[in-house]
Amino acid sequence: MPNEPYSSVDSTFIHLLGGPVVSLKRYLIVRNIVIFWMTCVILAAFLLPIPKINILEHTARNLYFHVPMWFTMMAAVFVSAWHSFQVLKTGDLVPDIRALQAARVGAFFGILGLLTGIVWSKFTWYVGTDVWWNFDPRQSMVSLQLLIYGAYFVLRSALDDPDKRARISAVYNLFSATTTPFLLYVIPRQMESLHPGAEGNPAFSEITHPVMRLVFYPAIIGFIGLFWVVYSQRVRVALLKYRVTRDPEL
Repeated sequence: MPNEPYSSVDSTFIHLLGGPVVSLKRYLIVRNIVIFWMTCVILAAFLLPIPKINILEHTARNLYFHVPMWFTMMAAVFVSAWHSFQVLKTGDLVPDIRALQAARVGAFFGILGLLTGIVWSKFTWYVGTDVWWNFDPRQSMVSLQLLIYGAYFVLRSALDDPDKRARISAVYNLFSATTTPFLLYVIPRQMESLHPGAEGNPAFSEITHPVMRLVFYPAIIGFIGLFWVVYSQRVRVALLKYRVTRDPEL
């Protein structure tokens, strides 16, 4: 039977950790919904007509991918922070595993968001030039945020004791989460920038045609769902490793 290996894995998690840490049934349902949802989003992103937007032209379709990645990163940051809070509250190492995996997936989406933004700006604002990076406030703040989370991973690798590592990294992770809304949203909006919504620039809602919002908002939901699927997969693997080594990943 195809599902038997998965069922045995779930049973292992339940007996090992005293409760249903990962629900296979919920995972499969959400995964299938996300696959269908993202397929519709991608098809709509490339097939639906969009209005002509000054400078952006058809590169405006990147809005359906670039911006949702930032929303996904922020969602991942707060999922990670929640589990770090649980580490400090309970002293359990399982939330530490969850916090680490959420941070890793969130950083991955953050890097994708940064790269898609760099390429987008190159072929719109800086087309015909050699400029790929101009220290735009939003680009700079995002880079700083990724460095902050890079330090989280370095901090974990510097600590050998699992309990000490979990507590110290949890404190740092909570600090990192508090910086996220300021670095990704508040500060860039107060500075001159080429991005919509910054000082002197119209907000996204003022320049985006309603037909684009029909794809954009479902894309945000779809990417966050994709985060949950990848995050759940990584948690399942990490918990299996924990069963074998009795030590969470660095």
